[in-house]
Amino acid sequence: MLTAEQEQQIVKEVLHGDKEQYALIVNAYQDTVANLCYKLVGNKLEVDEVTQQVFVELYSALPRFRNESRLGTFIYRITVNVVSKMLKHNSRHLPYEPDIDKRNVSFQPSREEQIMKEEQYQKLHHAIGMLKQEQRTALVLFSFKELSYNDIADVMQVSLSKVESLIFRAKKNLQKMLVP
Repeated sequence: MLTAEQEQQIVKEVLHGDKEQYALIVNAYQDTVANLCYKLVGNKLEVDEVTQQVFVELYSALPRFRNESRLGTFIYRITVNVVSKMLKHNSRHLPYEPDIDKRNVSFQPSREEQIMKEEQYQKLHHAIGMLKQEQRTALVLFSFKELSYNDIADVMQVSLSKVESLIFRAKKNLQKMLVP
């Protein structure tokens, strides 16, 4: 990961015409953006397309980057906006595919326990996919990307109280969907 100083220098060089420096930004954030896109969209088929669009829009948006926050926060904001536009354009819910390979299991559970955990995991990810987009975005940024409420407010361009409300409602809605 790049330091804040390195990010500032790279952005400065890109804005002064050194397009090769942009590759450093893409290399540093490509996996992070793809992971966030996957968590927000939940469909592996869309991730590459959305990730590419994020970096196209980032290049155009770099002159608006004011170094008031980390470049990563700025990139998260663009990612959320691109995903939001894509979902509105498609005006449909994409099938939410859980990424089961990302689980860390430090013990060897029985086959029955594995099946039960997998079912619970799939139910959770399906339920997350059913949340309203704003709720899902706030919850994913908080739970999976471990951003603070302030950073989420900055990324989503909403007030802190709205972030608190979105996460609260997302958790309540998940509870309704998952608890019989």
